[in-house]
Amino acid sequence: MISLKKTLATLAAACLVTGAQTQAADYPSAEEVAAKVANESGTFFPVGSPNVNYEKYFTGQTYLAPLSVKDSINVACVTFIDGAHTFWHIHHGSCQILVAESGAGYVQLWGQEVVELKPGVVFTVPEGVKHWHGAAPGRMMQHLSIMQVNDKVSTEWLEPVDEEFFESLSKQEVTQ
Repeated sequence: MISLKKTLATLAAACLVTGAQTQAADYPSAEEVAAKVANESGTFFPVGSPNVNYEKYFTGQTYLAPLSVKDSINVACVTFIDGAHTFWHIHHGSCQILVAESGAGYVQLWGQEVVELKPGVVFTVPEGVKHWHGAAPGRMMQHLSIMQVNDKVSTEWLEPVDEEFFESLSKQEVTQ
C-alpha cells in the first residue's frame, strides 16, 4: 500500500510539474536557471517552478520553491532572473523577512533609500509597508521569503517600479 501511495504521489507531482512547464513555455528550464545561479556568489537553493501564478506582478521571470509551509510560517526561495523584480506591494497581516542567498538585488521601502541585497543580508519589511524587491539590472538573485500564514495575511499588488529608476540603480551607489 505504501508503494502505491508513493507511486500516486509521484504521478500527481509529475502532472503538476508538467502543467507548470506547459504554462511557462517562454521560461528557461529550471536546470538552465540553476546553472546560471550557480555562477553567482552565495548559497544555492532549489530553483523551483516558474512563478506563473504571479508573473503579472513581476517585471520578468521568477521561480518559486516552497521550502516549508508549517503551521503558521511559510518559507520559500524566490529566484529572480535577468533583473526581474516585483511591482510595489504591501503585505497585510504579516511582516516579510527577506534573506538574500545568492546573486545581487535590491529592496526598497516606500519613501526610503534602496538597500542592496547580497548573500547574507537579512531585511525585514514591516507589515503594512509599501515596498518592492528583486534582482539587480541584468543579474540573478535568490532570496528566502519568510512570512506568517493565516486568514488575516494578504498581499496588495500595486504599480510597477519605474523602469528608468530601476535601470539607473546599476550606475549609482545604494545603501548596504
